[in-house]
Amino acid sequence: MMGNVSFMFFLSGLTETKNHLFTLFSLTLLCYCVILLVNVSLIVTIILDKNLHEPMYILLCTFCMNGLYGTTGFYPKFLWDLLSPVHVISYSGCLVQALVIYTFACSDLSILSVMAFDRYVAICRPLEYHSIMSKQRVLILVCFSWVTPFCIVATNIFLTSRLKLCSPYITRPFCVNWTIVTLACFPAETTVNNIVAYITIIIYIFHGCFIVWSYMYLIKTCVNSIENRAKFMQTCVPHLTSLLIFVVTILLDIMHIRYGSKDLPQNLQNFIAIEFLVIPPVINPLIYGFKLTKIRNRIWGIFKIQMK
Repeated sequence: MMGNVSFMFFLSGLTETKNHLFTLFSLTLLCYCVILLVNVSLIVTIILDKNLHEPMYILLCTFCMNGLYGTTGFYPKFLWDLLSPVHVISYSGCLVQALVIYTFACSDLSILSVMAFDRYVAICRPLEYHSIMSKQRVLILVCFSWVTPFCIVATNIFLTSRLKLCSPYITRPFCVNWTIVTLACFPAETTVNNIVAYITIIIYIFHGCFIVWSYMYLIKTCVNSIENRAKFMQTCVPHLTSLLIFVVTILLDIMHIRYGSKDLPQNLQNFIAIEFLVIPPVINPLIYGFKLTKIRNRIWGIFKIQMK
């Protein structure tokens, strides 16, 4: 048994990438650059255009900022590991990375919940929209979507930090709280960790149920109104697409963590592990950029000015 503070983890999930390091590094760097470009472009467009200072676009800006936050917790370290002969991370660094990546995932679902509420009010209660979605309330909801996940995940990470660890090998390309718990010395008292983890899962299942209920009600409301159907197709379809992408990528990773076979090729396991850090941060800004008319027109206007 080693003191946790001096513990160094070996990311053994990267051992099979040695023969393709240059290719993998190039693709990863390209992916990260694309993520930075599309997210920063959308954020800057919304901030600079006063016509976009509306609740829906403010929430979208928050969504993109969260994407940048989460990917920053993964890509720089991953790129460094691809160039390094030894793939290690310190104990404290591992906890911080787990905190960042978990809060990114939880905040994504919280922001999608707030966006669903925003669309519900806009379409189902349009006359009350500006009074309900005031600037103060939007600010409170944005803070809720960031602070609450941080507190919940920080509690999980704190409980993990109390465990004594006996193995330094993480079979993933980055740190995950559940994986760290499985490295605890046997017998270890992980009951509290498991209880808090399941409570966390239940909380975010309720988030998902709220989103589903909101959109079911929206669909029911929009069926008999051509105007509402147009609003739904314009503003809600991107949200539903983002939600679907998020749920599929996260569930694949969770199912693999809990029930996945160790007989799968390591490269496939790595892809399943990192896909929620690759697909949503790239696709989401593109979906909103192309689908939302105001943003598309604004970006196209900037592009035409640059071409002159």
